[in-house]
Order: sequence, then C-alpha cells, then structure tokens
Amino acid sequence: MNKVKVIVALVASLIISILGVQQVYAAELGAAKAATGFYAILTIIPLILVLVLLFLKVDMIVAGLSGGVLAMLIGGIGLAEANKQFLETIPMMLSITVPIVNSAIAMAVFKAGSYTAALTLVKRGTKGKVEYVSGFIVILLAAATYMSGIGGGSAMVIAPLAFAAVGAVPELIAAMSIAAAVSFTTSPASLESSIVSKLGNIKVGEYVAIMRPYWLIFVLAAVLLAFWGTKRRKLGFKEEEASIYETMSNGRLFKITLPAIFLLFAVIFGPLVNQVLGIQIFTPLVYMVVTLALIYFCTAFNLNESVTAMVDGSTYILTRLFQVGIFLAFINIIAKTGTFATIAGVANAAPAMIVIPVAVLTGILIGVPAGAYVGSVLTLVLPVAVSLGFSPLALGFVTIGVGFGSQMSFVNITMQALSSGFQIPIIDVVKGNIKWLSIASVVLLILSLVVA
Repeated sequence: MNKVKVIVALVASLIISILGVQQVYAAELGAAKAATGFYAILTIIPLILVLVLLFLKVDMIVAGLSGGVLAMLIGGIGLAEANKQFLETIPMMLSITVPIVNSAIAMAVFKAGSYTAALTLVKRGTKGKVEYVSGFIVILLAAATYMSGIGGGSAMVIAPLAFAAVGAVPELIAAMSIAAAVSFTTSPASLESSIVSKLGNIKVGEYVAIMRPYWLIFVLAAVLLAFWGTKRRKLGFKEEEASIYETMSNGRLFKITLPAIFLLFAVIFGPLVNQVLGIQIFTPLVYMVVTLALIYFCTAFNLNESVTAMVDGSTYILTRLFQVGIFLAFINIIAKTGTFATIAGVANAAPAMIVIPVAVLTGILIGVPAGAYVGSVLTLVLPVAVSLGFSPLALGFVTIGVGFGSQMSFVNITMQALSSGFQIPIIDVVKGNIKWLSIASVVLLILSLVVA
C-alpha cells in the first residue's frame, strides 16, 4: 500500500508539472545562478528530499525522480529541458571508456583464479607467520579493487580466502575496508573516479595520478593495521579443506598469478613507462589483449572463456554507470534551479581554510547512512565543491571521505561482502570498523586542511 501511494504521488506530481509548468529551455536557463530570499530555501528542498529518501534506502533512481519532479515544479522547468538532461547525461556517463575496459579486464583476472593463486603462494612462503599473510591480504584487496574499481566485487572474492587463512580478525576486516574505500575512490577503473572526472572536468588519468600518493599512504596504513592486529592476537593458520590450488607447485601458482601482476603493472606504471619512452605502449587496447593472452596461456581458461569472462565482467560497471547517469540527470534538473550555487554561496562565506575539511566531513557523514549509493552521494556533494573552485586534490579528498563513510554503513555492498566472507553479522563488521575508520577519517581531515 505504501509503495502504491508513493507511485501515485509521483505520477500526480509529474502530471501537474506537465499541465501547469511553463516550459523553459536550456538556452533560456543558461548557467544557474544562486537564488535569493525565500526562493533560495525552496530550491534546497528537492535536494533534501533526495537525501532523505536515500537515507531511507529508497532506490536512487526513485529518489532522484522525486527530487527532480519537485525541482521542475519549483523552478518552472518543463519536460523539454528535463528530457534534454536525461538524453545527454546517460551517454555522458557511458562514454567513460577506460574505466569500463579496466574493470572488465580485472574481473576476468578474478575469475581465472589469479588472486587465489597469489594468496596460496604467500601462505607457503611465510611458513606459519600469519600476520604477514594478513598484510598481504590487504595488499591483494587494494590491488584488486584498484584494478577493477569494484570494492564489493573484490571483497566477495578475497574475504572468504582471508577467513579461511586467518579468521575473523577485527583489525584485518577494518584494514580491508580502509583499503577498499581508498582504492575504489581513486581507481582508474571505478564509477567514483568517472564521476569526479565528469563533474570536475578533469581526465580520469590526471585525477588518478594526483590521488595515487594518498592511495598508497592509506593502503600502507591499512597493511600495518592488519599486520599489528593479527600479530598481537598470536594466531596461527586455520585448518581448511584442501583446494586445487593447495596441490599445485609453486611454479604453477606463479604462472597463474602472472595476469594479475601484468595488469597491475600496466594500470599503475604503464602511464609512467609511456612518458619515459615517449611511445604509447601500455594503452587499454594493448594491455587488454596481453592480459587476455596471459589468462589463456597461464590459467585453465581457454580463449573463449577468457573473452567471455571479460565481457561478463563489464556488466557491473556498465550497469552502475547507466544507473548513475539516470540519477545524475535528475540532479542536473535540480541544479538548474540554482540549488548548488546557493549552497556554494553560503559555504563560501565560511573561513577559506576550513571550507575543504567541512566538505570532506560532510561527505563522510552522508556516506554513513547512504553507503549503498556512493556514486549518487558524490553527484550531490561534488557539484558544491566544484562551484567553490576546489582543486582535483580537494575533490579527491571529498570522494575518499564519502568512501570512508560508506565503510561504516549497514547497506554498503563491500560491508555485506565482508560480513558474508568472514561469516559474522554485519553489525559486528560495522562496530569493528567504526574505531579505525574514524581514525582514518581524522587523518583525511588533517590532510585536507594541510595539503589541499
């Protein structure tokens, strides 16, 4: 009954907008200016409505549609402009080719077993020193997420391996959450980097290069946290059922790991190699073909299975880009009323030195209840930051902040994957993460105050 009422209300609002709203076209709107007086308050209401609905776990498209229809009523925006935004925004998001390609290739590497082989090798090499394996698990998750741009997908694969090897160590789980958050928010293959690129008018590669040192800082901190937390508990390896990887030789395991090693090198160091040599060697086309070839020659996958795994691996990122494209169309409609310009005008009145940390803190706080929709939260937060003239580094800190907040959320996919993989209730994951994610957030706020 409640769902029916919501649908009826949305349809009624849309009919009213069709019949009673004067159509205003893009040429007439131009760049949205900050509203004043009572109208300024009205323009913020659609944005608040979207946030409230996201907090209530309403689907992001429904939340965006609700706010968009209300903004059309308030701002006198007609269907022609709304349709224009809709048709322009979706292709804009789907045109982000490199992240789509990187994500698809990384998922193929996943399915070929490269990460399981790598962890098995490290277990053998450490000979009972489980704290080293714990640290490597964080590195593996960070690398996998950085290459694929998908924190939840990486955690779904690696968390069960971590549980089998080490067990449900709270510090390890928190370290994996930190590594995942900082990786998917700065990855060359992620939805989040794509959104920063489009909203901040910066190339994905440039954004990734700027944020890479801070990605490394937080990943290193996460590795140390996992190492320390496991070592102080004096754990040994858990007994587990033998898998096909346990019976393989070290040489065979290393061979299976090669596709992951090459892809990680190509994604992280490829641009540097291209610059030094002055030749574009490591391009998406080249490392796609080479990685697929390595999967074929080094793993049990045949050529057809390798290609199929890559194509299937593109499903997640393409679906999310399409979803966020629709949502962003409604947010752009809201922006036409001057909402973000109004908020930016208020924020601009604050002391300059705290504007960026406040934006980062806002991202963290919004990310907690709305952690299932990190991409949609960014489309709400970043336009204000862009209006304030934030640098790409500052935009990156805000993005990481939303990511950290999401790792304290009950509805985040990565959190659900960790809960399932470590076989513990999600409330225990959240409780264990709050302390360490809060500390990481404080460090991020300090960095945003000092560096950005």
